[in-house]
Amino acid sequence: MRHPLPDLGEWPVLEWEQWKDTAETLHLYAQIVGKTRLALTPIQNHWWNVPLYLTARGLSTSVMPVGKGQWLDIEFDFLSHELAFRKSDGGTRAFKLRPMTVADFYTEFFRTLAALGVEVEIDPAPAEVANPVRFDQDRIHASYDKNAVTRFWRVLIIADTLFKRFSTNFYGKISPVHFFWGSFDLAVTRFNGKKAPPRPGADSIQAEAYSHEVISAGFWPGNGGYGRAAFYAYAAPTPDGLNQTVLQGSGAFNQQLGEFLLDYAEARAAADPVRTVLGFLEETYSAAADSAKWDRTNLDRNDRIAREALGESS
Repeated sequence: MRHPLPDLGEWPVLEWEQWKDTAETLHLYAQIVGKTRLALTPIQNHWWNVPLYLTARGLSTSVMPVGKGQWLDIEFDFLSHELAFRKSDGGTRAFKLRPMTVADFYTEFFRTLAALGVEVEIDPAPAEVANPVRFDQDRIHASYDKNAVTRFWRVLIIADTLFKRFSTNFYGKISPVHFFWGSFDLAVTRFNGKKAPPRPGADSIQAEAYSHEVISAGFWPGNGGYGRAAFYAYAAPTPDGLNQTVLQGSGAFNQQLGEFLLDYAEARAAADPVRTVLGFLEETYSAAADSAKWDRTNLDRNDRIAREALGESS
């Protein structure tokens, strides 16, 4: 069965400066929901129990146990712009996503959980953001531009689709494609099965995330100081000489950030955006895997299925 490259339709414009206030607010909303998932689920390797997942309407926690033989999922619906709660006993609740302070979102979120009979405690301190303010005290972030949020979700759907295509040609351990609410990015990570040396200065989160050698690819909307939406790729630990790699396709190694970057705007403007991104993902993986001397004979898939996933001829 053949699987041609997907028709992803028009790629939306996503300019960080045009929606950064909304993005920063949404980031904090997502952390409140994500920390709830963290509190309700047992740890999995590399923190795979904490991310959110793309849906046909937004981002979801997936199912979480809430005690007494009951389960819950929570979904950001970026089409109807509401936060939807669904419980296995049939109970449902939702509230509108709108311009509201993080403190008000926090209050409404826990009021809704209480109405469903769900009790959970989370750390109210944001993670991985500059100048953090407790969620229940944050009356600074209060922006919500519906059109910008829908564009962002649409770009995430495009990235999610391409990352899953890229994942086809790898036989080794590989993460799901998932959205990390801490760093506010979509990512997929490959492993070669080898333990990594301890990272100097790593906190407990980094120590778990990078306990083994990895090559990751992902997409972030422009947060973290870069200021532009971009696809990225990196290896950890970084093999010697990787920063000298000159890509034949689009994108380049960013010396300051220590990873490969392909600006979303550049990919969007390309004659064939799908092949441009898939080419970037494959070329950066190959460069990193070769530099780190991964056992590609056993880890890579090179049959017709793998070639079709990347849009190559059989």
